[in-house]
Amino acid sequence: MRTVYAHNNLLPADHCAGVFHANNPFMQPNDSVSRAGVYVDRWNLSDPVLIAETATSWIYKVARKKGGAAALKLLKPETNEDERLGGQLLNWYAGEGAARVYAQTEDATLLEWLNGHALSELVHQGKDVTATDIICQIVSQLHQPRQEMVPELIPLNARFAALFDTNMSKWPFAGRDLLIRAKIIAKALLETVEEEIPLHGDLHHDNILFSPRSWVAIDPKGILGDPAYEVANCFQTPWTATDVCADPGRINRLADTFEQRLGFNKARMLGFAVSHTALSACWSVAAGHPVMHQLAILPRLISAHERESKDLFR
Repeated sequence: MRTVYAHNNLLPADHCAGVFHANNPFMQPNDSVSRAGVYVDRWNLSDPVLIAETATSWIYKVARKKGGAAALKLLKPETNEDERLGGQLLNWYAGEGAARVYAQTEDATLLEWLNGHALSELVHQGKDVTATDIICQIVSQLHQPRQEMVPELIPLNARFAALFDTNMSKWPFAGRDLLIRAKIIAKALLETVEEEIPLHGDLHHDNILFSPRSWVAIDPKGILGDPAYEVANCFQTPWTATDVCADPGRINRLADTFEQRLGFNKARMLGFAVSHTALSACWSVAAGHPVMHQLAILPRLISAHERESKDLFR
């Protein structure tokens, strides 16, 4: 059974507690049922079916009165603010490079139904170059100027709090030097930002899905920051392709393509790739999960960054 947003089960545990499907016997009834009923009535929906649960939300497949399926996403009460602000940013994108929003409240969003495959599948099929081109198309759409007022966003500095506050004693000994170097790089980048724009904030191969109309991004975090940060997460994904992500040739190709197609400074882009990969590892460490994937990639990203950054912070 293919489910909307079920691609979250490809994410590491620090990003998502897992996806549990409607036919899972361990999925118990919860207050999402009554909440879903409220929005079914309010937005003239029908046939709600709980198809997935993540660490932050419940996802229902519903039918719209106007015809066609849609996804009803209900945020859990304990959900972080970035999920709520990300929903507002998704609405701001107005379907340009991102999933369409039909209706929205503070804790619920009615989205277009997406049951296509994730971009990561292209990578596993040996089409990483094609996948990179699609990422460039998505970023170009997301970053285009819009007349509508920008919604409230989280400063990029705040997103990196977990990196600077991490308990190094919980890190694998072999990764502690990498953490120190990543902190230095992140601090230098955040202190030298010259431009800030609305960012998806969590763009990667499993957050870009195929739809009948185009490839579209889902699940933004709603960040305000350096444009070069937007592609940082792409260097360490797909999560299930560590060997691909740790390949120096692939790292260089991504950096070259993003520089040529999107105009991002290569040294800053690679620096943010280092910083975000370390940040991802911090989330995993805090949750008690392994960080082998990130630690396999970080040395290669740091080397690539150092080759490009000799004059960056002078």
